Amino acid sequence: MLQLPETPRRMKPQSSLEQSYELCRQVTAKYSKTFYLGTMLMTEQKRRGIWAIYMWCRRTDELVDGPQAAATTTNTLDEWEANLESVFAGHPVDDYDVALVDTIERYGLDIQPFRDMIDGQRMDLYRSRYETFEELKLYCYRVAGTVGLMSAQVMGLETFSDRLQAPWTNPYVRAGGQDPIEQAIALGIANQLTNILRDVGEDTRRNRIYLPQEDLRLFNYTEAELFEGVVDERWRALMKFQIERARKFFAMAEDGVSALEKDARWPVWSALVLYRQILNVIERNSYDVFTKRAYVPDLRKMLFLPTAWVKAL
Repeated sequence: MLQLPETPRRMKPQSSLEQSYELCRQVTAKYSKTFYLGTMLMTEQKRRGIWAIYMWCRRTDELVDGPQAAATTTNTLDEWEANLESVFAGHPVDDYDVALVDTIERYGLDIQPFRDMIDGQRMDLYRSRYETFEELKLYCYRVAGTVGLMSAQVMGLETFSDRLQAPWTNPYVRAGGQDPIEQAIALGIANQLTNILRDVGEDTRRNRIYLPQEDLRLFNYTEAELFEGVVDERWRALMKFQIERARKFFAMAEDGVSALEKDARWPVWSALVLYRQILNVIERNSYDVFTKRAYVPDLRKMLFLPTAWVKAL
């Protein structure tokens, strides 16, 4: 885990631009191996921009889920957002931000998805349950769908060069009614739903339940049973339902990959294909996410890269 201060504080950056990008690369490689593998398929300039974005997103997530999360308050997140405003004004707050400032200026990133992600962390401060999927979907957009917006600006859309914004503020829709912005967000939501299913057991130990309450009731499965890690036919039916929903978002995201610039399609396809495999592993584990960690071995990951290459073509 990253070691963050109890509250974000302003420091004078000491790193050069190259050193800052290297710091971002090291953290990405260490903490998100599958994601890092995908970035290595990008051009050097684009992968550096993605590392800078990942670094900021991880630090933001650590404020609520990291070692010092207990000390995080609404004031902490307010100060973090103030730091964000400084970065977007061209004034890096610390060494990691030097690379992010360069990425913002190089690709004309929009600040709103970054603000939305901080709002997602605010939700984690006061919410540990979600009644409906629509409520959960908003959370997933904020903490993960936003990454699709940030990243797509770096990777580029072949037919659309303006600033990428949340779909409800963006008038651009491709011919046929397909919105690549919605599709970029869909990949982030699919990944977050996959995380939720993989981490059910871990989340219960923090008294968090991200499975919608209405879905638990639909399958007559109680919170008490969830905390006990009961795996029976009701649980398997509930998990099948959740996995099918996640796969629908992955399918929606597939349709948007073709809108990306050509040099970004293979890495995005690779990330999509590899992350979707986690759902297959959950199935192979008989939906036991309480005692078995669902992960894709490195060798198996490499086997899927040719498949992603073909899809990218």
